[in-house]
Amino acid sequence: MTRKSLNPLRLGVFLLGGAALSLGTGLALSTASNGNDAQNAPLHVQVDNSPLARDVKEGNSFAPIVKKVAPSVVKVFVTMKASESPMSNPDMDFFRRYFGGEGLNQMNPGQPHVPSEHGLGSGVIVSPDGYILTNNHVVNNASEIQVALNDGRQFTAKVVGTDPQTDVALIKINADNLPVLILADSDKVEIGDVVLAVGNPFGIGQTVTKGIVSAKDRTTSGDGDEDFIQTDAAINPGNSGGALVDTDGRLVGINSAILTHSGGNQGIGFAVP
Repeated sequence: MTRKSLNPLRLGVFLLGGAALSLGTGLALSTASNGNDAQNAPLHVQVDNSPLARDVKEGNSFAPIVKKVAPSVVKVFVTMKASESPMSNPDMDFFRRYFGGEGLNQMNPGQPHVPSEHGLGSGVIVSPDGYILTNNHVVNNASEIQVALNDGRQFTAKVVGTDPQTDVALIKINADNLPVLILADSDKVEIGDVVLAVGNPFGIGQTVTKGIVSAKDRTTSGDGDEDFIQTDAAINPGNSGGALVDTDGRLVGINSAILTHSGGNQGIGFAVP
């Protein structure tokens, strides 16, 4: 997780794990070499680019959409080796403030410079044979990745490819007949469209929040390939890699970052197209 200063507002931009999906824009993933042909099987995703029904009368419930989306959103647990003491790393201080001692392993006195660290995030199943989209910053430098499905099953995941410039990563688990989210072209999303954010904020379990698309083509720091979809749907640490869906339950984004004074949600979240 990275904190960046955005002057002159002095607001922190916290990467949370997410990117919106623009099928009109190429998504270049650098393939990880793991020697396992099964992990490098072709990825085929389902796409629906039919126009969204934009009815100004909002329904009484989004339960049907949530039931459709929820099984495809997973928890991602990451173990990594730190390159420095977490006590001197401001990013680890951020994690500690929200997760406490249970969110991070305590420093091993015998190996003070290489403690194990744990991260929490989310992911989205995009193919029935186990391909999952998440954020690069969620799985970067991971020594082990565990994925927990909505039905309670847990799998070890491997990194297939990453695109640090857009903060997107593709991981894979060995499973079949998984529930998938259909992708929609986020270029066709309009400001004012209702969206739902589904993820694992603060590690408390799957959570759904509602908002609208507040803006498009947003930039924060100028680093990387930034043309974020901005939303006021509540997203927080742990939502990293979670789904941003339209009112047809189609995936239009992977929640990635927030603009905040406090480190928590203030109604300005970002997803990477």
